Amino acid sequence: MSAIHPLGDQMRKTADWMSPSTDDRILEVIREKGNMTPLALSREGKEERIDIGRKYAGERCRELARYGLLCKIEKGLFGITDKGQAYLDEELDASTLDPVDDSN
Repeated sequence: MSAIHPLGDQMRKTADWMSPSTDDRILEVIREKGNMTPLALSREGKEERIDIGRKYAGERCRELARYGLLCKIEKGLFGITDKGQAYLDEELDASTLDPVDDSN
C-alpha cells in the first residue's frame, strides 16, 4: 500500500518500507549534489545536509538501493538511479517496487 506525502505542491507516492521525509531528502540531496556517502549526508559530515546520524543515513541509503532508487557506486558511495529520479518527479509509485537482487 502506498501513502501520498505532500511536499509543497508535489505528491509523491511512498511505500510502507520508506521513511518518507528522510528518504525523500536523501534522494533530493544526492540528485542535487551528486554521489555521496552516508557520512557526507549526515550531521556528522563537514557540511550538514540532513539532520540524521551517519549510521541511520547508511541504513536508509542501503534500503533505497535495495529497492532500486539509489545504486551503490562503490562501497559506501551512493548515486541516484533513473527510478529514484522518477520517484522524485512523481512519475513512480514506490509501493510498486520490489527488492533488487544485488547478489552479483
